[in-house]
Amino acid sequence: MRHTISVLVENEFGVLARVAGLFSGRGFNIESLSVAETLDPTVSRITLVTRGDDQVLEQIEKQLNKLINVIKVTDFADTEHVERELVLIKVVADERTRGELMNIVEIFRAKIIDVSHRSYIVEITGTEDKVAALIELLAPIGIKEIVRTGKVAMFRGSRLLTVDGTDKERAA
Repeated sequence: MRHTISVLVENEFGVLARVAGLFSGRGFNIESLSVAETLDPTVSRITLVTRGDDQVLEQIEKQLNKLINVIKVTDFADTEHVERELVLIKVVADERTRGELMNIVEIFRAKIIDVSHRSYIVEITGTEDKVAALIELLAPIGIKEIVRTGKVAMFRGSRLLTVDGTDKERAA
């Protein structure tokens, strides 16, 4: 089973390396990884995607919580949340394919963010399924390169993952 996990950590040198090292040292794979500061510049959020059954996930959470700089570990499984990924795709663009390429991009509400004589760079933000569908349609045209940010996730509604390590509902 696939899990999207959010880890709030102290924004200090080496914390990301320790988190990644924990996974590799125990034979767990990280499929996607995204890291950035939160509203509090002393705290960063690591969002990662990994696979495993409930026992594997429980072990991952226990090991992460043992790390000194970890504030809070949250698995988004079985919660209402939003997940997105940003992807840049460099696609062959010549006189023959430009029209089709622009139509596909428009259908997916993606953007063409760079144009050259032989290629376009397309930007798409969305769910894994939306990104996969766009890639599938662009593949016959000719994909030269793909760059992905990794998945990010956030609770829906007023539920917050707070810096003090608690999950709570915010009053409207």
